[in-house]
Amino acid sequence: MAKMTMVQALNLALRQEMERDDGVIVLGEDVGKDGGVFRVTDGLYEKFGETRVVDTPLSENGIVGMSVGMAVYGLKPVCEIQFSGFAYQNFHQIENHASRLRWRSQGRYHVPMVLRAPYGGGVRALEHHSESREAFWAHIPGLKMVIPSGPRNARALLVSAIRDPDPVIFYEAKALYRAFREEVPEAEETIPLGESRIAREGDDLTLIAYGAMLRPALEAAERLEKEKGVSVEVIDLLTISPLDDTLFVTSVKKTGHAVIVHEAPMSFGPGAEITARLVEKAFYYLEVPIGRVTGYDVVIPLFSREKHYIPTVERIVHEAKKILET
Repeated sequence: MAKMTMVQALNLALRQEMERDDGVIVLGEDVGKDGGVFRVTDGLYEKFGETRVVDTPLSENGIVGMSVGMAVYGLKPVCEIQFSGFAYQNFHQIENHASRLRWRSQGRYHVPMVLRAPYGGGVRALEHHSESREAFWAHIPGLKMVIPSGPRNARALLVSAIRDPDPVIFYEAKALYRAFREEVPEAEETIPLGESRIAREGDDLTLIAYGAMLRPALEAAERLEKEKGVSVEVIDLLTISPLDDTLFVTSVKKTGHAVIVHEAPMSFGPGAEITARLVEKAFYYLEVPIGRVTGYDVVIPLFSREKHYIPTVERIVHEAKKILET
């Protein structure tokens, strides 16, 4: 199998799905001749032409509005918003149209579209270029919210998202775009949306993470084992909504300790929902209160302070030790 970056793996998913299904259309700002701001769509314009890889005007609202119309018509648009922080311009289109049409039409119409957007910090970009607002979308009924953590699952999840009959918000951590390579098979591979996975098995503590935070969680787990002899299980959520709580509830029932790690602000974030489910379903197995290592309740700072905002291995290890020593 070829070793690919996440950018290459996403490109493979788009190319193969466009070859398989003539209804798959890619659109967005600079996705055509320029191959996308991060080159995820590189080469697609030359292969599939301007009617299937569409360079749009600088209008996020127009991109998503066109995508909703295409999807209702029967196509499968995959639109790109250059940075997730610009997606607020199309919130109305997503919330009032894409997410509701199946319900509003009593099942007569559905919206099989994917909205791809780079999210998160770590690349020294400004605020709207580095935010983590997955909770906005996860809160809306009718939407699926997916965040891969590496090249191989990014490719498989994007294929599943394109084939899903309903709208999917697909966040890509740009800090992972070229951070490392993984083996990605040329043959078709999918991962069901709404399922999480065990990234590392352990018995003493459960770390729950996703997206760019999976790697520091895994590194913290290794450090805890090396320094303290602690066996840490790491859960990779992959899909934020619908949230698969089966694995992390089962894991916490085994370990009795849980720490949640995400880059988004703490208040009302995914960690709050995960905490609520653990309290509902695993309360009597918890030996101490649940820990959270997250971003802070502020706008993500400029790059000179960025490292103080994003959860680090040191912060995760510190919280884990506090939990275990309580």
